[in-house]
Amino acid sequence: MTAGLVQHWLESGRLELPLPASGYTAERWQQLAALAEDDIAAARIAEAHVDAVAILHELGGKPPEPSQLWSVWAVESADAVLSATNIAGDEFLLNGTKVWCSGAGFCSNALVSAVIEDGELGLFAVTLTDPGVKPLPSSWWNPGMAGSDTRSVQFNNVHAILVGEPGDYLARAGFWHAATGVAACWIGGARRVADPLYRCAGSESADAYALSHLGAVDAALAAGDAMLAVAAAQVDADPFDRSGTAQLLARRVRAVVEHAVDEAITRTGRALGPGPLCQDGRHAQRVADLSIYIRQSHAERDLAELGRLAGRRH
Repeated sequence: MTAGLVQHWLESGRLELPLPASGYTAERWQQLAALAEDDIAAARIAEAHVDAVAILHELGGKPPEPSQLWSVWAVESADAVLSATNIAGDEFLLNGTKVWCSGAGFCSNALVSAVIEDGELGLFAVTLTDPGVKPLPSSWWNPGMAGSDTRSVQFNNVHAILVGEPGDYLARAGFWHAATGVAACWIGGARRVADPLYRCAGSESADAYALSHLGAVDAALAAGDAMLAVAAAQVDADPFDRSGTAQLLARRVRAVVEHAVDEAITRTGRALGPGPLCQDGRHAQRVADLSIYIRQSHAERDLAELGRLAGRRH
């Protein structure tokens, strides 16, 4: 279902979003939020695709073909190392295993991070139909985000093209613009998870407890929306992060939106009890998906890093 929906979005033009820092960042993030309101797992795949499009633009890579669905596989793990060996110019061979590869079974292309011989981290464009690309059996047990088809993938002498220079992927301002785009998906998912609470509070049978829960959720969602709007304006005003504040801004947005997600999930459940979670399959799936998706935040570790950055700027 997820693969088919994302393919429909791709073919219908819904994934043709403005580039980040192009003057239309707010519109980009609003469209990502709208996709997550439709389907959280599919929006996770869509966000990676539009991020890949932006990365290729920023680092001078070849633009994707209209029919291609891209992902970004850039999680590093000490237990699964992907290595890149230069064969000529910007052409490399990839060998090893990459973990946490979303869309492993249905994306056509990916940007993949790998360690070059000198120890630097490079980003590589890969065609996933290469016979050396082998998605491994799924070890995913949680129903949340199961539709994202996130698996480990083996690479055996896979031909790849270096995108940009080694280190460019993490060093560019766009890395933090994309991190904020993920938060836009979170806020869209949170709005949809809170739908049953809004409906309940709008009914004549709503009690003070339901209204109180909705008040807290609504305030948290509004704070998330406001932070995204402020961040979009700052990104457009400083596209290359001359001020050096892109990471601080992204972490602030993600912290505020994570709080909104927690409020939406917890307070909707507390207000309405087990009924929607047990008897409304679509709501139950949204809660499960968003509960996993928000764990792309590293919780207190991210807050500690935000505190470090904020302290330096004070």
